[in-house]
Amino acid sequence: MIDPMVSLAFSVYSNKGAYALLLGSGISRASEIPTGWEVVLDLIRKVAKLEGEDCEPDPAAWFKQEHATDPDYGKLLDVIAKTPTERQQLLRSYFEPNEEERAQGLKSPSSGHKAIAQLVATGYARVIITTNFDRLIEKALEEVGVAPSVISTPDQVAGALPLTHSGATLIKLHGDYLDTRIKNTESELATYDPALSSLLDRVVDEYGLIVCGWSADWDIALRAAIERCPSRRFTTYWATRSPLAGQAKRLVDHRKAQVIQVRDGNQFFEGLWVKVRALGDMAAPHPLSAKMAVAAVKRYLVDPAAKIRLRDLVVDETEKTIAEVNAPTFSAETRLPPADELNKRLILYEGLCETLLAIVITGCYWGDEAHAKIWMDCLERIANSAKSESGLTYLLSLRRYPALLLLYGSGIAAIAAGNYQNFASIATRAKVRNDREEKDSICSVVYPIRVMENEVGHLLPALDKHYTPISDYLFSKLRLPLREYLPGEEEYQTAFDRFEYLFGLIHADKNRREVQNGWWGPVGRFAWRGQRFGGDRATNTIQAEIEAQGSNWGPLKAGLFGGSLEQAKQAKAKFDVFISILPFH
Repeated sequence: MIDPMVSLAFSVYSNKGAYALLLGSGISRASEIPTGWEVVLDLIRKVAKLEGEDCEPDPAAWFKQEHATDPDYGKLLDVIAKTPTERQQLLRSYFEPNEEERAQGLKSPSSGHKAIAQLVATGYARVIITTNFDRLIEKALEEVGVAPSVISTPDQVAGALPLTHSGATLIKLHGDYLDTRIKNTESELATYDPALSSLLDRVVDEYGLIVCGWSADWDIALRAAIERCPSRRFTTYWATRSPLAGQAKRLVDHRKAQVIQVRDGNQFFEGLWVKVRALGDMAAPHPLSAKMAVAAVKRYLVDPAAKIRLRDLVVDETEKTIAEVNAPTFSAETRLPPADELNKRLILYEGLCETLLAIVITGCYWGDEAHAKIWMDCLERIANSAKSESGLTYLLSLRRYPALLLLYGSGIAAIAAGNYQNFASIATRAKVRNDREEKDSICSVVYPIRVMENEVGHLLPALDKHYTPISDYLFSKLRLPLREYLPGEEEYQTAFDRFEYLFGLIHADKNRREVQNGWWGPVGRFAWRGQRFGGDRATNTIQAEIEAQGSNWGPLKAGLFGGSLEQAKQAKAKFDVFISILPFH
């Protein structure tokens, strides 16, 4: 029988971002954080002491008898601490460490909290539901550079980003310890505000659940949300220290959940993170694979007798990549929300293309005209390998992302080296099937918004308001593989802008699609950067080069624009008109 922890790790790894964590007080127990009810009982003892009474052995019953009402967190605080400052100081003593506690590692994020933070930082978990009042999760996330959207009151639900657009969301169902509206009593836990209930219903319906440290005994409204959910899109996993009984057992049976016996929350989440990370390490190419391939390419490029070995190396890696990026994993159907599926696929595509990307970058930077056909054939094979079938449109379009990634990487490398023969070969001489099943230059078929429309690109983390989300995403992703050839940030930015401008320009020249007296072409970061930072630097630099070099301009000598200076000038004038009418100008 497969270890349930292994099954859970595979589920989390294979369905990145599709599981929500449901955390109860048990997850903070190792940090010596009291439960909300324990805080209430301690406050009652303080009230009894102030009134000169003995509230033991049942402080809650004593309070109800003496005050004719159930214990209320806010009212208790009002009796003990009259001002907001006094209340905050009192509450901090329960949830924040003093110097002695800090030295002992108490009331601070535990190893379990830190493992959870790693799962969030790497995108494997994006939604956390907790019944806890403390801020240990927030602190652990801050330590790894994640600033979650925190929802702890009903009014915060309305202002929160949709879950699919938020990088990480922490839902504190019972509130935050510094807010006197926290929920503690049975009546308070019986129902949630309608807005919070609606959000909870969405999470339970759309995400799998990983439950840890929650008894299910007292949280009536949370139990009801799980019980009324009609779907089970993903398996529910329930970590527990002892055999489940009562309400927890009933929920497990209802959800057909997988129960995992654990020592404690720390051991559980540490183990989960280790296993998920191990699966990621196995799926990614060996870290030496790309480096060894690059070293081989460099040796073969300087040895005329090694041209066949170079071609064989590129062909073998190309065919291996094609087999992997067209595996059933990348079918055009999915059950995940678009943002989650998009992020998952991009990460997988990038891992599978890592070695080939390193090869074509090296080849297009150092290779000469004699090697240009090798890179052209590679791009042709990758771009034409995308299968045509029915399915979700955005996933069908995304199948050419590997070709786009390789086209950008190799093109920027060629531009950086001034190697326009290689640039011309991969951008115009590589032929790809278009929508009419006719062969066309790759620059006319594979470009950012054909692979991922802006509306889809806006689903990428932190790119929801960007003018050119796909271009900005590629700019970030290609920085590391191109660092060897473009170590300076400014030179990388310049080469990236120059590639995108020239790519758009040759597309405009080949297709001549009229738009308000200009010619349409794909644009990238250079367009809005020029407007925002004063002057279109790529546009102006190329204009100056054409005027100074004339027919000796590198792209013309490589055969672009038909080798005609007048054609290049006309295309540039028309493309610049189109850029000038874009909405960010």
